[in-house]
Amino acid sequence: SQLTVGTGNASARLDFRVIIPRVLFLGVGTGSATLANNSTIDRLIFDYTGTPADVGSGTASAPQSVAVRVLGNNGPISLGAVGSGSGLTNGTDVIPWTQIVASSSDTTNLNVPAVGGSAAPAASGKITNRTANWSYSYANSAVVAPGTYDGQITYTASMP
Repeated sequence: SQLTVGTGNASARLDFRVIIPRVLFLGVGTGSATLANNSTIDRLIFDYTGTPADVGSGTASAPQSVAVRVLGNNGPISLGAVGSGSGLTNGTDVIPWTQIVASSSDTTNLNVPAVGGSAAPAASGKITNRTANWSYSYANSAVVAPGTYDGQITYTASMP
């Protein structure tokens, strides 16, 4: 602070500091709305019990969508996808991951990485903040043994 008696000006200084941590966020489905940890794992179900004549017909199921967000502040981000095993399984038989068809509402800025592959969301310098809807359908291009087939894809975001 400064005290001035009589004419003149008085001045005082104030310093500022903003501390921003390195941030990397990936949300697929329920957890994409809020930048926080969320343990919910959404499940997409393609059920043919009501339409058995469609099994293996080659007519894909209606797509189901989930919201996706990736945010980072330290350079380019790469996304990877790893599926459980070689596909969805009923305990004995397998439906390969290639039968799950994925697409993005924004293929340029936030495309869906294929299982075993990777994708890179568009970035602006060090900053990436992208959202999209990823849609999935079951290709239904082969007749498979009866059962309930389960599998899980784990998506991973990496940043330098």
